[in-house]
Amino acid sequence: MANSYDVLFIGSGPGGYVGAIRAAQLGLKVGVIERTHIGGICPNWGCIPAKALLRSAEIFHYIEHAKDYGLVAEKFGVDISGVVKRSRGIAAQMSNGVGFLLKKNKVDVIWGQASLTAPGKVTVAAVAEPAPKGALPAGEYTAKNIVIATGARPRALPGIEPDKKLIWTYFEALAPASVPKSLLIMGSGAIGVEFATFYKTMGSDVTIVELLPQILPVEDAEIAEHARKRFEKQGIKILTGAKVSKVVKGADNVTATIETADGKVETLTAERLISAVGVVGNIENLGLETLGVKTDRGCVVVDGLCRTNVPGVWAIGDVAGPPMLAHKAEHEGVIAAEAIAGKHAHAMDKLMIPGCTYCMPQIASVGLTEKKAKEAGYEIKVGRFPFIGNGKAVALGEPDGLVKTIFDAKTGRLLGAHLVGAEVTELIQGFVLAMNLETTEEELINAVFPHPTVSETMHESVLSAYGRAIHV
Repeated sequence: MANSYDVLFIGSGPGGYVGAIRAAQLGLKVGVIERTHIGGICPNWGCIPAKALLRSAEIFHYIEHAKDYGLVAEKFGVDISGVVKRSRGIAAQMSNGVGFLLKKNKVDVIWGQASLTAPGKVTVAAVAEPAPKGALPAGEYTAKNIVIATGARPRALPGIEPDKKLIWTYFEALAPASVPKSLLIMGSGAIGVEFATFYKTMGSDVTIVELLPQILPVEDAEIAEHARKRFEKQGIKILTGAKVSKVVKGADNVTATIETADGKVETLTAERLISAVGVVGNIENLGLETLGVKTDRGCVVVDGLCRTNVPGVWAIGDVAGPPMLAHKAEHEGVIAAEAIAGKHAHAMDKLMIPGCTYCMPQIASVGLTEKKAKEAGYEIKVGRFPFIGNGKAVALGEPDGLVKTIFDAKTGRLLGAHLVGAEVTELIQGFVLAMNLETTEEELINAVFPHPTVSETMHESVLSAYGRAIHV
């Protein structure tokens, strides 16, 4: 039957399109149902366009500091329309690329809003968004397996709901008509601090309000504190242990009431407010309750192979729970596809999933923080190496950074690695591979790192944990 598939993926984001391509590679008949953007949030309104904005900010930052490099730069400024145009162009290029890959792998794209109407049956309703060329229309479809890959959306706090004008989510923050003179950001996770970096560099007066006592709450406390000092040195104001309890909208600004943990109350007026208080899974209007698919706190409950409690129904990516990262979704897409095809799929170890934040300075981590390692009962050895001791970092003009490594003192097993500084999002994969290969400190110590590279800081951090650091 033309409308019958081995597997249907609902959602074409990083999890859905990667899983669909892998399933097709394994010889399955595959379809992807999408209602808005081919490629989902990441290439269209998330990871990729955000990095494009941050690249523009980074270049502008270096031009501003040209004298530090013995250079002269005059008559430069910000053309925000050009910055946004470049970002949106890159987003379109990435989305088109995903569409090409789906077509190349003979994956059908079905356009519309999907809902589960019976076991193995999906009803696709028409949507207003124009369908891409070659997409199949709304209708009734069947599949032996259905994979929910619907992603997540920004979380809205009661009374502070985004209105797209004064209160923004990342959608509006990615395509501003102008740079606000002042900006209040609720939340200091990856989204919050990345936008803080971008808008501060572009000229905004930025304030971050974080409910918890530490910014970047999922990161190692020492790394987060290092980053905080760098942010504050840049002029970003940070209030921790505080919450925005009320927002009053003006004609072209908002006035926020901010309550601190010690009972103080203050007001702050800013032209715009970005709500970056997390995301919530898109589980509504899918018919999950029709089949009895179990959910918990806004996410679909799955096992290590991405199976739900209902046979033949799977879930991957943000909708399947934290960590809500594109690379986690991609990996889960492959796991689900291989499990569906009867291959020996490997359950994901979430401790092996790296996290990257592309602010200035960049932050990257994998595994246990020092606090978590101690709470887990490990006797640990901790190594630290500052960028100031690395010749390449100094030559780059990026001497402010830190690499921190955590080892099991009894076995030498690498438990975690935490980095802050220039290009650490590119360095972290070395530690990810080391953890996946169950590398010990001895193997890392005996590895030869090229000189001069910033990667030498990784080696020195390992040496430091065992009292053998050379350059500090």
